[in-house]
Amino acid sequence: MDKSVPVVSKIFCSGAPTMLMIRRRPAVVNGGGFVVTDLSHSIVFIVDGCGTLGSKGELMVKDGEGEPILSISKKGGIVQALSTRNRWNGYSMDYQGKNKLVFSLTDPKSCTAQGAPVRVHVEPKRQCKKWDFEIGGSFADRDCTIVDCTRKIVAQMGKKGLMGGKDFYHVEVQSGYDQAFIIGVMAILDSIHGESTRC
Repeated sequence: MDKSVPVVSKIFCSGAPTMLMIRRRPAVVNGGGFVVTDLSHSIVFIVDGCGTLGSKGELMVKDGEGEPILSISKKGGIVQALSTRNRWNGYSMDYQGKNKLVFSLTDPKSCTAQGAPVRVHVEPKRQCKKWDFEIGGSFADRDCTIVDCTRKIVAQMGKKGLMGGKDFYHVEVQSGYDQAFIIGVMAILDSIHGESTRC
């Protein structure tokens, strides 16, 4: 029985837990962002931030061949300006360049909302009523966990050995979960915290 949980696509779901290594690119090289490799050092994903894309609040996740697979944008407008939360939308991209909303992430943006959980809603709606995934812990300390609405761990982030730090860390994605989606979430957290994808 297939136990995969695709968000972007089933092709990014693995039958076994997968360790992904994330290395930041300096902002002066290719506009920043980061590169994601597997344990054999093959490039699996490339994330471009606004230094490459040219506009704030815009992120792009590409596959190992450099083909765009996920476009992410921070929602703007007057309603967003009055809200206590920021909203980011992730769109899958097909071979014709068409975008389809696949998830949205909300994060607190004011001191009154500090401590409020960062939650992800998947489109189309699933069995969970209020939210599909929740992020806990500290991205800045490279110690955060993504759980589903049943509190099952989906992905866990940490520092990698002695080289670990802000520039080089890892995320372990559990079997059946969409790795492209997880990297999209990591890209948003990176931008929220003003790191490699931010202008």
